[in-house]
Amino acid sequence: MATFQEILAKAESLPPVTVAVAAADDQEVLEAVLDAKKHGIAQFQLYGKQKEIERICKEIGLVLGGQESIVDTSSIQAACSGAVTAVREGKADVVMKGMVQTADFLRAILHKEKGLRSGRVLSHVASFEVPGYNRLIHVTDPALNVAPTLPEKFQIVENMIDLCYALGCDEPKIAALAAVEVVNPNMQATLDAAALAQMNRRKQLRGAVIDGPFALDNAISVEAAAHKGIDSPVAGLADVLLVPDIEAGNILYKSMVYFANAKIGALVLGAKAPIVLTSRADSAEAKLYSIALAVVQAANSNRMK
Repeated sequence: MATFQEILAKAESLPPVTVAVAAADDQEVLEAVLDAKKHGIAQFQLYGKQKEIERICKEIGLVLGGQESIVDTSSIQAACSGAVTAVREGKADVVMKGMVQTADFLRAILHKEKGLRSGRVLSHVASFEVPGYNRLIHVTDPALNVAPTLPEKFQIVENMIDLCYALGCDEPKIAALAAVEVVNPNMQATLDAAALAQMNRRKQLRGAVIDGPFALDNAISVEAAAHKGIDSPVAGLADVLLVPDIEAGNILYKSMVYFANAKIGALVLGAKAPIVLTSRADSAEAKLYSIALAVVQAANSNRMK
């Protein structure tokens, strides 16, 4: 699947999932809910201020039906806890961040007894449809892990491979990014990239082609890679960009959106269920694409059980 329209079409072909939305009292969030219902890809449980949710629903023409519901909560924390509990108890398949700060949302996700921990590192991925490119570009981790260690990067890559499989990419090309494309003992990002590449060659990390270090241009441009004389099956053809830290990831994420006018969908991977996590500033379209990604991921997870 190379475009979000293809992902939406795939989600439409699957049984609808139930999405529990934390802090759903926001117009952009509810417009995404409306769009997802129009596409028939999900049904919803909405947690938040009931009167405000009902007001917005009436304003935009969103009608809930069947087993869908609005759950009135007394606080942001209660909305997050309620949505997470619904997924943990099997009453919903996906949890989605609404108009709430990421830290408050993740606090409920990561709760030791009541959260959705799976034992794996949780990582964030932003998937971009960039004008002029013939494939989706996935950036991980631009929002969750601040300065991941090599073992954490190993698990971030594993999470990403699972999502790529769900999207029909059986052997994703993963570029471990740094500021330069040569190993420099003074630059930890280049050492980690080289280690991941070697782990991949020795079959310690399977299911993808991983190489690095790459500067950004050499990872996404065949011409730039050829100019530098880089001989790698990943050079210029990367599906996944593994960023060295959250600063690099966050800047790349926002550059894609504001400079490249890219379409975006975003998830948190590695938990017991798919987690839709977008920026509060992201559009209803971005939230719709994120829901579609979660539906496809949930179907793949169920198939693998």
